[in-house]
Amino acid sequence: MTQAFYTGINGIQTHQYGIDVIADNLSNISTVGFRSYNTEFSSLFEETLNTSSGLSSVDSGVGVGAMLSTVSMNEDRGSFMLTDRSTDLAILGDGWFGIQSNGKSIYTRDGAFTFDANRDLVTNDGYYVLGTMGSNITDGVLTEQLAEVGLGEASAQEKLRFPEDLLFPVQPTTEVKFYGNLSVENTTRVISAKAIDAQGDKNNIRLEFTQVDPQVLPGIQWNVVATAQSLDGETIYDTQTGVIKFDEAGALISNTLSSIDNNGAAVSINVGSGYDGITSISGKFYASSSSNGIEAGELAGYDINRNGEIVATFTNGMQSSVGTIAVYHFANDRGLEKVSGTRFAESSNSGKAIFFKDAQGKNIIGTDITNYKLEGSNVKIEVALSEMIIMQRAYDANSKSITTADEMMQKALSMDAS
Repeated sequence: MTQAFYTGINGIQTHQYGIDVIADNLSNISTVGFRSYNTEFSSLFEETLNTSSGLSSVDSGVGVGAMLSTVSMNEDRGSFMLTDRSTDLAILGDGWFGIQSNGKSIYTRDGAFTFDANRDLVTNDGYYVLGTMGSNITDGVLTEQLAEVGLGEASAQEKLRFPEDLLFPVQPTTEVKFYGNLSVENTTRVISAKAIDAQGDKNNIRLEFTQVDPQVLPGIQWNVVATAQSLDGETIYDTQTGVIKFDEAGALISNTLSSIDNNGAAVSINVGSGYDGITSISGKFYASSSSNGIEAGELAGYDINRNGEIVATFTNGMQSSVGTIAVYHFANDRGLEKVSGTRFAESSNSGKAIFFKDAQGKNIIGTDITNYKLEGSNVKIEVALSEMIIMQRAYDANSKSITTADEMMQKALSMDAS
């Protein structure tokens, strides 16, 4: 009876721990990125009984209660919540965001990030979000257009800082290409193309064709005058002349016009060869042109794609990757040391933070990321309430064993007294 008394007390204490864990889970049911916990119990050692039959093949003993063996993390993914911020992120699969303060890194599934006054990507309480910065921003100017920024080593991640104002520099036109058919009629033909100069202004490269007089058979020859001028035609930057020759079938066989100065930027004039470009065959006149070069653009905003890349978008329609958000992985997520319900530190049980690698050996985040979403708590209220009922019943049952043992002890004492 004495043992039953203490075993009951032990059972009450053990299930009180279970209720505490469930209560903490329920209190954080609306906490972004919260990881719920499960209680796992085990029995204590047993007290061996001396039996009258020493030849029995059955060991006889009485257990002396239970203990809380571990409180383990629930790794199920929480539900997603829509938000109105592009910097709110959610990890769709396995992995953890890395955040840092005072040089110490911790890990979280809470992706509620924002930009601080210094344009650092931070958590709501000021922890820096870790990742790899592209080396293509200098003094507020994009120095290189990148399709992606490769993820560095796990131990070399840094805080992510992106300027509020970022300029996509002008890329002057270096080549214009002309297409079309001049036909064979002795009529002046004009083809134009847009070209961007080093100052970012759009200008016009104009080709005017007139037939050579006299013609030298076989084939046909055209004089061409190329003019680089402003769109309104009031400013002439350069004029070049040349001769284009076609064979008797109308295919281009030679051209003496090569380039022109577009307000300080040299532009190659490409009229093609053979039937690729300008031709002179019987039929209707038609013409078109294309050119390279990109206008300057101001930053329109940052976006984050599914690979964790931060992409800058500009008013000229151009985009460039400027950084990558790190997503860390561990050999044993349940071995992480709990800092709070949403933040964890690596431990000897979890192993070191690592990055996954692709088939070429490059570091990758190893999952997908989505923005304008946050991962909510993974607490399942129906499961938690069911577990609470079980814990409550177990608590009541253990308290009943205590009162029963107490009554039996009182009865035994009163019998001895009589």
